[in-house]
Amino acid sequence: MEERIVYFEKTGKVNTPQVLSLVKERGQARDIRRVVLASTRGETARTFAEAFEGSDIELVVIPWQFGFRDTHPFPRELVTELEVKGHQVHFGTMLFHTDDLYGTKTPQVMANLLRIFGQGIKVCVEIIMMACDGGCIEAGETVIAVAGTAGGADTAVVATAAPSTKLTLLRIHEIICKPLLVSDKSDTLDPK
Repeated sequence: MEERIVYFEKTGKVNTPQVLSLVKERGQARDIRRVVLASTRGETARTFAEAFEGSDIELVVIPWQFGFRDTHPFPRELVTELEVKGHQVHFGTMLFHTDDLYGTKTPQVMANLLRIFGQGIKVCVEIIMMACDGGCIEAGETVIAVAGTAGGADTAVVATAAPSTKLTLLRIHEIICKPLLVSDKSDTLDPK
């Protein structure tokens, strides 16, 4: 089997329109009806919701958890707008952002390992488990996950969902697109 992967020369929201187009194309080709989408401030969620208006695609939007920062940047009114349109918004625990969970740094090690493939891949894995843990998607369901690097969307994958308690059952089947990582400061993998 042969399939196209798109590599972006830059990270971030400049890639959002092309990611959206690629997600639509792959979703139709694979008959995938749910898109799990990271959205911190709501811009990406709004863009995707408008693009999928009138389709049978359901978005599962995953913003930051409450308490991650002093203020929460995702607009409360957007939660209602998205839900009225048939989408879900889930403010679950960010699994790789737990300080010394039960005295271990395992989540941080996992996050850093996934960042070898790029920040967006790390976030895709995290939001799939968060959505599954929250009952928004089913374990074993094939979904498309979309994330980005410091805003917007620049990464998308086709995956089989699994909850965090069974993370070894999560499978990334296809990388639809991601930034091409280079060896300079423009794509720093510093998690801070």
